[in-house]
Amino acid sequence: MKKFLILAAIIAGAATATAQTSLNEIAETPEKAGGIYYAYPVTESSNTPAPKGYKPFYISHYGRHGSRYLISDNDYKVVINRLRDAAANNALTPLGLDVLARLDSVWIEAEGRGGELTPLGNRQHRGIAARMYDAFPEVFADGARMSASSTVVMRCAHSMFAFIEGLKEKNPGLEIPRESGNRNMYFLNYHSPESGPFSSHEGPWYQTWKRFRAEQTKPERLMTSLFSDPEYVSTWVDPVEMMWQLYWVAVDMQNMETPIKFTDIFTPQELYDLWQVFNFNFFACNSSYAPAQGHFTANAGNLVRDIVKNADSYIAAGDHGATLRFGHDGNIIPLTALMQLENCYTDETDPAKLASAWTDFKISPMASNLQIVFFKNKDGKVLAKIMLNEREIALPVETDSFPFYPWEALRAHLMKVSE
Repeated sequence: MKKFLILAAIIAGAATATAQTSLNEIAETPEKAGGIYYAYPVTESSNTPAPKGYKPFYISHYGRHGSRYLISDNDYKVVINRLRDAAANNALTPLGLDVLARLDSVWIEAEGRGGELTPLGNRQHRGIAARMYDAFPEVFADGARMSASSTVVMRCAHSMFAFIEGLKEKNPGLEIPRESGNRNMYFLNYHSPESGPFSSHEGPWYQTWKRFRAEQTKPERLMTSLFSDPEYVSTWVDPVEMMWQLYWVAVDMQNMETPIKFTDIFTPQELYDLWQVFNFNFFACNSSYAPAQGHFTANAGNLVRDIVKNADSYIAAGDHGATLRFGHDGNIIPLTALMQLENCYTDETDPAKLASAWTDFKISPMASNLQIVFFKNKDGKVLAKIMLNEREIALPVETDSFPFYPWEALRAHLMKVSE
């Protein structure tokens, strides 16, 4: 127990430094200002060797779909149309005309693809699958029992297909049944009727978010840099909405094939300010926001119980293989909070302080994934470690050998939080 308490203290002491997101971090990597639009950061996976005598035999996985275009074609068109109209009325600065020319080029790739997986999204999942195979080849040895399921949304199904391709490129003999249908939605993408009102404009977050958005959105400099005619702006442009529309386009460009960027039209402070609003919005409507009374984290209960059920099945049968699941940011965020993974949950309710406690792009960038890797020894004792975005991560369960946890203790924790 003493070892566990020491470990917990170390984790707690490091948590703030790990979670805190500063203006300098956004300035150094503007793409992070996209929050959940941040393209999956490929870094070397952490893979601590298992204790002596333990071999991997099973992986329980949940992955968010990979990089995508903006949800709707209209997210591009509303900006393009406004700038085209301004150009026709000689109301754009040279920078404004340049931004319009960039948008016209972007539209060539984006038209008709709103909400779809991008080619980068495909590559992300193939790469994650390949690295999983290389790290734990014993899991995928001959005779592996495999399954894959996705939500009914096509970008999730396409992510699943890409992931399977990545595995089969390593071992063409793998048989991986897959499905994308309503029968699995109760655990892949569950949202209780009780949680709905808490994420609506009548929910406890909305007025706080609305005030914070007004405080953080300062469009004057940006509008002056793009529009040369103040009268045109006062008549035809909503500066606040225009700033946000340009922000969405700017932060999603990293997920497309074109090298064109728009983050340069914002200052680092503007990007940081807007990101803080987005970060609070996503936390308050998906994670451990206290006024939501636990409804959002409870949405992951079915998924946690499915994780336990499948793990028990593999252990009891002596099988090896993997359970692969594919869904959305709105599923992996409550999952990590319910499991109480380090830096993935907080009781902070002040949007101006949230960046020091909870960061969306560190939890759920595009193609984010949770892997629970199971190991056993000749005596049948089972250990498990948790990896978020291919990095080992802690949770409040007693262990003498972090990042490995006795399955009995981890299972008890998962069952308790999912009650």
